[in-house]
Amino acid sequence: MTSTPPSPQPGVPVRLSPAEIVDEYLRLLMGPEPASARSLAAPDLQIRYVGGRLMHDPAEAARFTASRYRSIGKRIESTETVAGGTAEATVVYSIGMLYGEWADGTPFDGNRYVDRYVVRHGLIARMDVWNDSAEWMLVRAGLAPA
Repeated sequence: MTSTPPSPQPGVPVRLSPAEIVDEYLRLLMGPEPASARSLAAPDLQIRYVGGRLMHDPAEAARFTASRYRSIGKRIESTETVAGGTAEATVVYSIGMLYGEWADGTPFDGNRYVDRYVVRHGLIARMDVWNDSAEWMLVRAGLAPA
């Protein structure tokens, strides 16, 4: 994940790239520090989680995650910025693996995820989340073959 680089001049804020904004947001959200992650979110933030759940604040996402997992982390494999982005809208993808423990304490690793972000004027305006958790839960419940 990307840390905020030092400012080249004291008192001058550092402008992060859209990919760095996403990486920092994820670092804070997975911390979990949803209040700090909120500082990187637009006032009209839309988070669309797995299953189509619509949320508007990183704290909502953190609560949902806590209801499903005892612990969770993201191993980011790539952060990709779509060509042609502008200050008005730049699309960034975060791709990797989830690991941690299900709510019952059973460990897991290698659960694929893809998050799609829209960054507007240095703030995350939209986050769409997809992962394999539902499929893994079906297998664990005996409702799908392994």
